[in-house]
Amino acid sequence: MNTQQANLMEIFYIIDEFCKSFDQTIKKHSLSADANKKTRNKKSKLSPSEVITILVLFHTGGYRNLKHFYLFYVSKHMNKEFPAQVSYNRFVELQKKAMLPMAMFLKTCCMAECTGISFIDSTKIAVCKNKRIKRNKVFQGIATVGKSTMGWFYGFKLHLIINDKGELLNFVITQGDVDDRAPLKNKNFTQKIFGKLFADKGYIGQTLFEMLFVNGIQLVTRLKKNMKGALMSYADAILLRKRSVIETVNDELKNICQVEHSRHRSLENFITNMISGLIAYSFFPKKPSIKVEFEEKSSQLALFY
Repeated sequence: MNTQQANLMEIFYIIDEFCKSFDQTIKKHSLSADANKKTRNKKSKLSPSEVITILVLFHTGGYRNLKHFYLFYVSKHMNKEFPAQVSYNRFVELQKKAMLPMAMFLKTCCMAECTGISFIDSTKIAVCKNKRIKRNKVFQGIATVGKSTMGWFYGFKLHLIINDKGELLNFVITQGDVDDRAPLKNKNFTQKIFGKLFADKGYIGQTLFEMLFVNGIQLVTRLKKNMKGALMSYADAILLRKRSVIETVNDELKNICQVEHSRHRSLENFITNMISGLIAYSFFPKKPSIKVEFEEKSSQLALFY
């Protein structure tokens, strides 16, 4: 058994165990159907766990197009692993049905624990080229025009919080014109975060700082020239310089996990692509991280990549 097969079995086993538990929970809390009413409950050839596994493999396989990945790799080289394969059009329908268990798996099994040192950042998720904004019909009335450091775009924003190990702590997707500080005002977004939260200048705000401080979170950002009297410890200044670790995470999500592309044909397709990309990142054996060591004698902070 090679390394790729071992990784496939590990990913499928974890996802399949969750799907079984998820189905049992749904059945316990679902209303019983009318005995006199006929209902169609035919199982699909591909189980939801198999569909999710294929989507996760796509985001880790280096392919740029899901259709090509399914037709030219899964269908030709993974017949033993997935013997009950369906057509690509049917697979697209099945991935929409697997969206709920996939989202629950991401939230319950793929989020890490806070270590007291966290980083937050937002990145643009453009759904089409700027020249095609007026002709885009898939996201009409849903996506908005926003502006980032790279310029104007049409789409959404992905807000991420990670720990110093590069692991995901939480995420939220908003429209492109939403302020970066808006998700932090929602307590559910920062419910499991504590300690110091490092961010860029886009998160500066006295009201936001006080609100987070009351909840046990110290927001650390770079100081502006007009912020007279503001002080920052040497340790915080060094950690703030390592904030680029979350930018590396965003880069991997876009260039390896393919969470951003302009080939979406429906909102459901966009959501499943985003969720499966985040799940795939959580399975990466090596993530961008920083090493934090405290030396008691000199009371200095040493960081190494």
